[in-house]
Amino acid sequence: MSFDDGKKNRVTLLDVAREANVSRATASLVIRKSPLVGSQTRKRVEDAIQRLGYVYNMGAARMRAQRSHTIGVVVPNLTNPFFAELLSGIESTLELANMVVLLANSHEMLDRQDMIIRRMREHGVDGLIVCPAAGSDVTILERAADWALPLVQALRYVSPDEGDYAGADYSGGMRHAVDYLASLGHERIVFVAGGAYHSAYQERVEGFQLAMRAHGFNDENILELPSRLSRAAEAVHLLFERMEPPTAAICFNDVVAIGLAGGLYDLGMNVGPDFSIIGFDNVAEADMIRPKLTSIATGPVGIGENAARLLLDRLADPQRAYERVVRKTGLVVRQSCGPVKSPARL
Repeated sequence: MSFDDGKKNRVTLLDVAREANVSRATASLVIRKSPLVGSQTRKRVEDAIQRLGYVYNMGAARMRAQRSHTIGVVVPNLTNPFFAELLSGIESTLELANMVVLLANSHEMLDRQDMIIRRMREHGVDGLIVCPAAGSDVTILERAADWALPLVQALRYVSPDEGDYAGADYSGGMRHAVDYLASLGHERIVFVAGGAYHSAYQERVEGFQLAMRAHGFNDENILELPSRLSRAAEAVHLLFERMEPPTAAICFNDVVAIGLAGGLYDLGMNVGPDFSIIGFDNVAEADMIRPKLTSIATGPVGIGENAARLLLDRLADPQRAYERVVRKTGLVVRQSCGPVKSPARL
């Protein structure tokens, strides 16, 4: 979706950044004569300014000087290590623009999320990066627009068309996981879901079902488990109470996968030789547990960087078209998968 403010020929700082092949934040640093920019990069930006005829708007600059230089970040679950990596990417990018982050946890509660966003607005944040709590709708975007408060959706979105969004190709990640397990001879593959329903959940389910159908496998083999580690471990027995017990599982995220692995261990099963597990997100802990967890890498640091860049671009040009930046995913093979074998009977 694009906006029309009647100034189609106006050269923006984003145009300069693209011409010089740098980020908008870097171009802004050059304009402000920051010492953080190297001489070669500075020259590229200055040459682009001359070629495009960019005129620095001092009035707008004075308005920007009145900003708080703080960005509100709202996530649904700080106990998941994924969000710590996401925050790292956000902060590293915003630091270049001399901005700091105010972080809050919505706990997947809509009322709390609403309260947090209102409080952040009252404290004068320049913009928001929000991973919407389950059940959020376009109201969150409409309210931010009414307040003239830039908002970027991260990891999840409330509309496939409205608002800026930074995320990952969850469907593609599921395809990687199913294809790999199929190459090991697995056909009875279950998607172990955990947590609340939102766009990232929907994309994972749809990706799983598409990939399973492509191999001629049962695409309805989905099991809901609690997302808390201890409760996921306690519910593992549900896997083997089916008519045709699965031989492998793809988990909604690494937290669920680690809980599942613990439950299998308690049942005397060896992850990998007896039952294969693939996690999702590839957080640092995936390489620390034993056996090491095979996982789909979504690149949370990169997603955070993309979300921060989108917000900086929106602050620089509030009328720019909405943008969606979706990172590719990849399979990281470790030790938690093995060739198919007859499932152990409990």
